Amino acid sequence: QITFYEDRNFQGRSWDCSGDFADMSTYLSRCHSCRVERGCFMVYDRPNYMGNQYFMRRGEYPDYMSMMGMNDCIRSCRMIPMHRGSYRMRIYERENFGGQMHELMDDCDNIMDRYRMNSCMSCNVMDGHWLMYEQPMYRGRQMYMRPGEYRNFTSMGSSGGTRFMSMRRIMDSYH
Repeated sequence: QITFYEDRNFQGRSWDCSGDFADMSTYLSRCHSCRVERGCFMVYDRPNYMGNQYFMRRGEYPDYMSMMGMNDCIRSCRMIPMHRGSYRMRIYERENFGGQMHELMDDCDNIMDRYRMNSCMSCNVMDGHWLMYEQPMYRGRQMYMRPGEYRNFTSMGSSGGTRFMSMRRIMDSYH
């Protein structure tokens, strides 16, 4: 469960959420702080799970906008289900599953160092839930990936030509 607050430091009107919500504006006009009681969530700065994404796990975020460098309020959120079992993902150097391909079963902090790949521009997530990062060492913009085929990342609300350089599994220990 996650509780959103209109103002910083858990002030103003609040709203409890325990699932996916494509447009939170019907519940809160703005959102500047939140508490994650249990579970993990991705929050988005645009409705319909679009725009910049931010991973939130159990904890308090009294002013997440300055903590995470967000430019805008949270507009939608998605609960990340707990996954028990193996993790498997194929990453591709180019869009539409082109170029080099490598299969991951664990975290990778730098695809250039590990695989000599310049970037990851498409992927196929077979098992588990993953976070992908624009820069090595799990830095920069994030994108949540659940099982499925991703021929490019533009359709998921990221800017054109988005490339990812590191990725990690969303483990049960985060819940």
